[in-house]
Amino acid sequence: MIVVLPVDIQKGLDDWPYWGGDRSAPEFEANVSRLLAAARGNGHPVVNVKHNSINPESPLRPGQPGNDFKPEAVPAAGEPVVEKIVNSGFIGTGLEDRLHAMGAGHLIIFGLTTEHCVSTTTRMAGNLGFKVSLVGDATAAFPTVAPDGSKIDAETHHRVHLAALHREFATVITTDEAVSLLSGAA
Repeated sequence: MIVVLPVDIQKGLDDWPYWGGDRSAPEFEANVSRLLAAARGNGHPVVNVKHNSINPESPLRPGQPGNDFKPEAVPAAGEPVVEKIVNSGFIGTGLEDRLHAMGAGHLIIFGLTTEHCVSTTTRMAGNLGFKVSLVGDATAAFPTVAPDGSKIDAETHHRVHLAALHREFATVITTDEAVSLLSGAA
């Protein structure tokens, strides 16, 4: 069974100055909408992952507007929400047990951010034996500063993390490919 796992698609990740500047994937929101519509329209379960930051400076703290889901990622009625306080959707959440109970064998993962929670959740899913398709153009990263002080732009940061995940922990696919999978056309 294919289960769709959107990760941390929350309003606080629109606070680009907090995260270091413009993020990659300008088509992110449109692709998220397409993926969730395809999953829901074809009867695939969606398990939503949400980050509840314990950092007092984070816009993702519970009780802050940034903790809310972005409009295109609001869970549908009855869809489970797995809440976490660390990068992995599997640590301290019961997600693995929930997925096994659902009969999940294949996860389609996407969300924010490529380099943090999406990467960590994807790596663990692969290590736990799930087949993982990571939707690269429905995942986004922010710029970062390397240990030597040099700046890495968001698109390069995003591409490097996708490359590290591809074939080792997941197969990186496009939104079009994921929609085909969810529609039974692939």
